[in-house]
Amino acid sequence: MDEEKQKIMVITGPTASGKSSLAVELARRFDGEIVNIDSMQVYRGMDIGTAKLSPEERKGIPHHLIDVVDPDEPFNAAIFRSLAIPILEDMISRGKTSFVVGGTGLYIKALLGGLLPCPPASESLREDLRQQLERHGPEFLHRELERLDPETARRIHPHDRTRIMRSLEIMMLRKEPLSKSVQKHGFRERPFRAMKICLQTDREDLYHRINERSQGMMEKGLIEETRSLLDRGYSPDLKAMKSLGYRHAVGYLMGKWSKDETLGRLQRDTRRYAKRQITWFRADKEMIWCEPGEEEEIALMVARFLRPS
Repeated sequence: MDEEKQKIMVITGPTASGKSSLAVELARRFDGEIVNIDSMQVYRGMDIGTAKLSPEERKGIPHHLIDVVDPDEPFNAAIFRSLAIPILEDMISRGKTSFVVGGTGLYIKALLGGLLPCPPASESLREDLRQQLERHGPEFLHRELERLDPETARRIHPHDRTRIMRSLEIMMLRKEPLSKSVQKHGFRERPFRAMKICLQTDREDLYHRINERSQGMMEKGLIEETRSLLDRGYSPDLKAMKSLGYRHAVGYLMGKWSKDETLGRLQRDTRRYAKRQITWFRADKEMIWCEPGEEEEIALMVARFLRPS
């Protein structure tokens, strides 16, 4: 039964909502440790653009699954789950409160509910989809997804290249609509009992936070960090290097944009990303929505949840 499973806390929310600092304070109160569930903070050498907390900001709280792979090493939801579960089980065995913290919704879903089984990847199919994407753009592939699986298409933004391609790839490999596969799987492989808290703030405040954070990244040396990664031989075509911040810095270093244009594009694209995150979290009926300043109220909820049944 679900009540018999070990309890963990999930602290999530859109980028720049304050979840990392909240989690540190909660971990200090409840003798906890933190497992990162941000898909970018796993990469070594990518610190400024991923908004990793400094050692001082971590305030002595152990943080797991940060800096575990190099930018050219593979990492995905399945790898994350395989690493996170043993870490959480060890934390629980040591009597520590487990806080899973980050904004990658897919990783949260994979950790708490399992992963959709899929046949081995087909490089030829993936390359064909890549070529279609280059020739016709993401809207073209989104229309194809809409034709094959309207339910899945409704949940994916027409410009979200990665999710559109991956959805089409899975459907073609499984030979059925992705929504049907998801319904059959049900994501019921639940190793833990989780309380999920999602930080929310009004859009104007969130966008202000995003704009300030983006500017701060530029001032702290995002461009220099990206130049260092390129100098070390990491290709700008790597998945990690095409993420928020790094692809913008690459554009600046290649002479495509001025610094002001680079900052403006980073702020705009981060706001769009936050909007997609919110849409994902809204679809989760188990999510508890809280304001960033409600630390005391959140602490009370955590205490009630952790209390022995």
